[in-house]
Amino acid sequence: MKAIYTSVLCLLAIVFISSCTDKYTEDIRVNVPVYMPYGELRSGVTKAAPRELVKPGKIYFKGSYLLVVEHFEGIHFIDVSNPARPQNKTFVEVPGCVDIAMKDDLLYADSYVDLVILDVSDINNIREAGRENNLLPYTLPPAENDRLPYGKVDEDKGVVIGWQEGREKRELETVYYPYYPEYVMEDNLWSSGVVSPGVGTGGGSTGKSGSMARFGIYDKYLYLVSGNNQLHTLNISNPAKPVQEGWIPFYGAQYETMFIHDKHIFLGTQGGMVVYSLKVPSVPQLTGQYSHITSCDPVVVQDSIAYVTLRGGTLCNGGVNRLDVVKMTNDYSAYELVASYGMGNPYGLGIDGNVLFVCDGKDGLRIFDATDYTAITDNPLAHFPEIRTYDVIPVNGYLFMIGDDGFYLYDYSDIKNIRLIGQIPVAKN
Repeated sequence: MKAIYTSVLCLLAIVFISSCTDKYTEDIRVNVPVYMPYGELRSGVTKAAPRELVKPGKIYFKGSYLLVVEHFEGIHFIDVSNPARPQNKTFVEVPGCVDIAMKDDLLYADSYVDLVILDVSDINNIREAGRENNLLPYTLPPAENDRLPYGKVDEDKGVVIGWQEGREKRELETVYYPYYPEYVMEDNLWSSGVVSPGVGTGGGSTGKSGSMARFGIYDKYLYLVSGNNQLHTLNISNPAKPVQEGWIPFYGAQYETMFIHDKHIFLGTQGGMVVYSLKVPSVPQLTGQYSHITSCDPVVVQDSIAYVTLRGGTLCNGGVNRLDVVKMTNDYSAYELVASYGMGNPYGLGIDGNVLFVCDGKDGLRIFDATDYTAITDNPLAHFPEIRTYDVIPVNGYLFMIGDDGFYLYDYSDIKNIRLIGQIPVAKN
């Protein structure tokens, strides 16, 4: 009898344990990933005929050309040798491109998980000169319907280039929390990249980029801010064969933009400005950090003054829209907020001498005399409303500006008569 009783108890225990480990599934609507196979990605760099701007992103100026990234698709080459008549000369297809930088005649561009090196010495015969596979983190684009959970991603199938609504069976949880990948970032800030509207120095000729960039070149090194919140250092002594020498993780707010000035890297993050010294270019050393409330922000620097825009209403959270002016010590180790100005919804910015340019989103381009940085908004020079602005590059009395509506070129050589002299609009739907 005791044996029977023991057997019954064992049987009940087995049934109880198995019932606890039963897995139930549900069929739910999700964002299903759309893939580009790796083979297609790595044969996708192609020179093509000029095409219209559709979704312009980051900008870069070198020589007589302004380069405009067509978000995730490639790079426009615009001849600005005659500023009053900018000409869209050619287009290079680079799948997944978001950021670019140049040294001499080589152009570095991200292509989803790869870093691509293009030889642009002959504008009529642009070719791929090198590629570093899987150098960049596997990153996902945002979905149009971000209210749905994201479906499972199989990295072996290729890179994710988009999403479509579909259904997926997954284990039923007692409390269901939809999964949103941590590395899905805001529109133009997705992927890697950095450079400086300030200028790389030493070891070759570099160009100028906008403040939203995330590729940077200094001396014989290419610096990348990646989507997984790391600062990568690549040795480009052999320009067509970059060698990664190290990377620095950052455990604070998300890295977003980079500006190189006076042998220092100034990183705009969602929580403030982080400064690294390039005294030893191969090993950036943390110099200091200026903190602000959580917000999206790029930064530009002139002398010991940093200009930082903070933008709310985005995936960065926060509701503040303003321009901060930060005074720094000569060694960039200490910071003081000396002024703060309300803005509409600011994005990129640029500084040239005492002239400050601010892309105030849907409120247009604002230009100020920043001689007295404690009273910037009391000294407006010009305002161009009714355009949606994104980023700018001021150089030699000309301002290159990109926005949702296209490319704009201004002449500010006479600050009392700043005027639009050239334009390439985006394609009409």
